[in-house]
Amino acid sequence: MARPTEHGGSAVVIDDLHITYRVNLERKNTLKNFLVKGARGQQVNYREVKALRGVSFDVPKGQCTGIIGANGAGKSTLMRAVAGILPPTEGRIEIRGKVSTLLALGVGFNTALTGRENVLLGGMAAGLTRAGVKERFEEIADFADLGDFIDMPMRTYSSGMFSRLAFSVAVHMEPDILIIDEALSAGDAQFKERAAQKMASLIDAAGTMLLVSHALQTIQDLSDEVIWLHKGRLIKRGNPKEMCNAYLEFLKVGDDKIIMEDF
Repeated sequence: MARPTEHGGSAVVIDDLHITYRVNLERKNTLKNFLVKGARGQQVNYREVKALRGVSFDVPKGQCTGIIGANGAGKSTLMRAVAGILPPTEGRIEIRGKVSTLLALGVGFNTALTGRENVLLGGMAAGLTRAGVKERFEEIADFADLGDFIDMPMRTYSSGMFSRLAFSVAVHMEPDILIIDEALSAGDAQFKERAAQKMASLIDAAGTMLLVSHALQTIQDLSDEVIWLHKGRLIKRGNPKEMCNAYLEFLKVGDDKIIMEDF
C-alpha cells in the first residue's frame, strides 16, 4: 500500500515515540511508607521501565493498522499514548480527527446506573449532545442486544453483556479514529462476527482504526497493514499475512533466533 507523502494523508502520526515509567519496588507500596521514607531522607526503590523505544509510523486516513506482539511488547502502552491517556516521555504524537477508544471496556461506566443511563453518559463523554445520544440510542441498544437488561443496573450484567454495551457505545459515536485493544476477545461468536462487520463498515466509511489483538485471523481479516512490536521497539511493518506469519515463526523459535537488524 502506498504511503502518504510527508504525512499529508495521515490520521495518526507517531514520531520517535519513547515512553518510560517507574515501577515502585517497595514491598509496602503505601502512601504512608512513601511519606515516612521522604521524611527520613531515604530514597524509594524504583525500577525504570522503557515501555516504548523510538517508535515511528503513521496511519493513513481510512486504513486499519493492526498491532501485534507478545505480552510486554508495548502494544497497550502505545494505544493509551495515542488515546491521550499516557504522555510521551520523548517524541511526538499527532492526531487528526475525533478519537473513540475501546481500551478497557466500560471504563467510566457507573455500575449502579442502568445500561440506558450509561449509554447517555458514554455518548456525552464522547462529545455528543444529549439529543445526539438519544438519536443513536435505539441503534446502540439493538447492537448490544441486551433486551430488558438495558434498563437494569449494570452491576447485574455478566462480563459479556457489559462488554457488548461498551463496544456498541464506542462504535456508534461515528469516530474519525477508532482505537481497539482486545475488544473482540469479549462476547460470544455471534457478537464477535457482528463486531467485526461493524468495524469493517466503519473503515469502508473512511474511518481509521488501530487494532490490537492476539487473534491473528482477526488482524489479517481487518487490517490493511500490520506493525510488529517487540520489547518496546517496532520490528517490522507490512502486509498483514506476511507479518502474522513472521510473528508466528518468532513465537516458535524465540528471541535468540529472530533477525534483529531492525532493532
